[in-house]
Amino acid sequence: MSAGAIELPAPAKLNAFLHVTGRRADGYHTLESLFLPIDRCDMISLVLREDGAILRTCGPDEVTAAEDLAVRAAQLLQNHSRTRFGVAIAVDKRLPVASGLGGGSSDAATVLLGLNRLWGLGMPRPALMEIALELGADVPFFVFGEPAFAQGVGEELLPVTFPPTWFAILTPSTRVATSSVFAAPELTRNSGSAKMVVFSEGYGRNDLYAAAAARFPEIARHLDALACEAPQSGARMTGSGGCVFAAFESEDAARRALLRMPDDMKGFVARSLARHPLWSFA
Repeated sequence: MSAGAIELPAPAKLNAFLHVTGRRADGYHTLESLFLPIDRCDMISLVLREDGAILRTCGPDEVTAAEDLAVRAAQLLQNHSRTRFGVAIAVDKRLPVASGLGGGSSDAATVLLGLNRLWGLGMPRPALMEIALELGADVPFFVFGEPAFAQGVGEELLPVTFPPTWFAILTPSTRVATSSVFAAPELTRNSGSAKMVVFSEGYGRNDLYAAAAARFPEIARHLDALACEAPQSGARMTGSGGCVFAAFESEDAARRALLRMPDDMKGFVARSLARHPLWSFA
């Protein structure tokens, strides 16, 4: 961090489980999920502008500046706070797009948290979370900043204790449109609600997996390959896909599992985070 400029991480997330519990009158699905932040990150650079302009100087080719949640987050915070400042945003995209890791949502949350500091707004976390919800259901979680049991459309968050865990994560090249998975006619939409927020290892499933795998067979192929290396924990898809993951007892065990994957399968190893790196920014 220097005067008027700051470079910040935007960590990914995993859904340890994801159950679709219903559908609201407005068409949004209600969920129950266990969100876990992990230490694999995009990097966001913010440079203060005195002229009030909000610009994206660098970003993913797949996403236009007008569609970029990072840009929209800055515009929304500027409108809410009525600040005179602007910002130049550079997104160093290290997380795959449309992969279920929440990269775009995390970018937006990092912009909200970073600008809260850079613009000197001093907004409390609940206020930033309300703004975050206007950007998407996953964005409040990244502002919330710790492992959480999520309900509603993902905005009702309860902190949970989760032990430090190493994961091997495979990244199929498929780009999954979340809306197409939720629109699948065969999607389970009536999973039972958890009776208590205490989850045993291996609890639950991802209700979106069957619909995603039917449309993108590569997801199933990656999940089956990783599951063979993790017979105890099993493998799961995160979010609406297509990344899949498995938990391991150590970093070495996770890396060995990755090395045994077929040559055409790519991935990385990451560790769960107890708190978002920008926790102190709100």
